[in-house]
Amino acid sequence: MAHAITTREIQYQAKDGTTLIGYFAAPESTQAVAGVIVSPEWWGRNEYTEQRARELAEHGFAALAIDMYGNKNVTTTASQANEWMMQTFQTAGTIVDRASAGLATLAAQPEVDTTRLAAIGFCYGGKVILDLARSGAALKAVVTFHANLSAQQAAEQDTFKAEVLVLHGEKDSMVSLADVESFKQEMSNAQVKSEVIVLKDAKHGFSNPQADERAKANGVDLGYNQEAEKTGLAAMYSLLDRTLA
Repeated sequence: MAHAITTREIQYQAKDGTTLIGYFAAPESTQAVAGVIVSPEWWGRNEYTEQRARELAEHGFAALAIDMYGNKNVTTTASQANEWMMQTFQTAGTIVDRASAGLATLAAQPEVDTTRLAAIGFCYGGKVILDLARSGAALKAVVTFHANLSAQQAAEQDTFKAEVLVLHGEKDSMVSLADVESFKQEMSNAQVKSEVIVLKDAKHGFSNPQADERAKANGVDLGYNQEAEKTGLAAMYSLLDRTLA
C-alpha cells in the first residue's frame, strides 16, 4: 500500500554560491526513513523528476529531487539544456559540489536516517550521481537510467562505497555498448559491486513518457519504452529495498 506523503521545496547553497532549489517528498512517518537523491535529466529539475521523488516517498523513502543548474531552471529545448549542462562541466568539481550539497540537504532533513542514503539519476543526472559516488560519498546504492557513464576521475577501490545498478537501453545511440563495457571495466578495477542491465529495444530516455515528444521537437534520438521503464523501476526498487533496509 502506498504511503501518504508530504512535499516541500528546499532552498540550499552550493559551494560556488549558486542558489539551488530542491523538491523534497517523504512518507508521513514518526520514524526517520532512508533517503534518496533524484538527479534530473539535462532538462533540469522538472515535473518528471518531482514525480519520481513522490513515487519514492510513496514507497517509503524520503527523496530530494536536486537542482543542478540553480534557481530550479528547466527547459524543453535541447540546445538550452546542453548549454546549462556544459556549464557544469567547465569548472572541475562543480558537478560533485552541487550533488554533494543536495545529498547534505537531504541528510539534514528530520525525516531522514543519515546512515541509509542512496541516489538515482537519469541521463545527465546518472553521470552526476556516479561522479558523486566516485568522489567517496556515503551512499549505499546508486541507480542510473540511460546515463552518461564517462568518468573524469575513475572509481577507486575503498573510495567508491555504493553498490551500483546501471539500466541501459540496447538501442541507445548516445551511450554505446562499448561505453558500457568500459564502465564495467572501471567498476571491476575498483572492485565495486555492480550490475548492468541492458534493456531490449530501448533508446536513450526510455524511462520518460515525454521522450518521444522531446525527440520530435528537438531532432534528437530519444524514445520512451514502457516495458523498459517498468523493468528498470522494478530492478531499482529491488536494490534500494535491499541496501537501505
